Amino acid sequence: MIEIIDKRLRAAQFRLRLNRALADSGLSQSALARAIGVDRSTISQLLTDEGARLPNAHVVGACAAALGVSADWLLSLSERPENAADLVAASLTMSAAPRALVDERIFGWHQEAEGYKIRHVPAALPDMLKTRALLEWEYAPHLGRTADQAIGASQDRLDWMRRSPSDYEIAMPIYELDSFAKGTGYYEGLPRDIREEQLSHFEQLSTQLYPRLRIYLFDAKRLYSAPLTVFGPLLCVLYAGSHYLAFRDKERVATLTTHFDNLVREADISARQVPDRLRDLRAAIS
Repeated sequence: MIEIIDKRLRAAQFRLRLNRALADSGLSQSALARAIGVDRSTISQLLTDEGARLPNAHVVGACAAALGVSADWLLSLSERPENAADLVAASLTMSAAPRALVDERIFGWHQEAEGYKIRHVPAALPDMLKTRALLEWEYAPHLGRTADQAIGASQDRLDWMRRSPSDYEIAMPIYELDSFAKGTGYYEGLPRDIREEQLSHFEQLSTQLYPRLRIYLFDAKRLYSAPLTVFGPLLCVLYAGSHYLAFRDKERVATLTTHFDNLVREADISARQVPDRLRDLRAAIS
């Protein structure tokens, strides 16, 4: 609901905001006048007139465009000075997703959200819960001779994420763990000893770190989710393979938070049941 403001107050706020925007822009009154096609005296009057009148919509819009702010902000209809294009650019960004364990951008997002609950749907098994042997099997073909260095450099960041005060909820499709245990699909060719060690490590962490770490398994035949991470109320990131799509506007973050919470609510295997599931999978391949 738009707040009704007295005409004189709105006019005063318009002058205040126009003066602020002009100062921030670095333009002179003459330069602004030329930019919007009016006399300098008109700009001077807009900045100093103590009356209750507001300029017409064309002048307001032209001033907003020239100064890089929104017309709604100049008229006190919004508290955000950014124009629509800037708001969209700030709320949605796309960045490259390098083939790495924890790149600088991911680590920065985790640090920014320290203390908030982090909700995560991984593309495969979560990197922060993998053994070194699995990381080497998975990343060495892509990183080549630098694989050992990359894994070593990432270890401190993975450890930081495990120790951070954030609560982690991870939702995964049931078939991901089943496929891993059997060495099929993505995990075809993964030696049995690495699978057994990883399942034991996974079970250990899911038990030791509970309830700060909670893992849920959902049935992908009923539910689907693209890989994503919700960093508290601040940010939601979708993983598209070669790029990340990052949303910062409250509405999209809230929508994707609800999506994740539905995965948890509808999970077939709860966080308390996951260790038993892992033990059963390990026993089946031993």
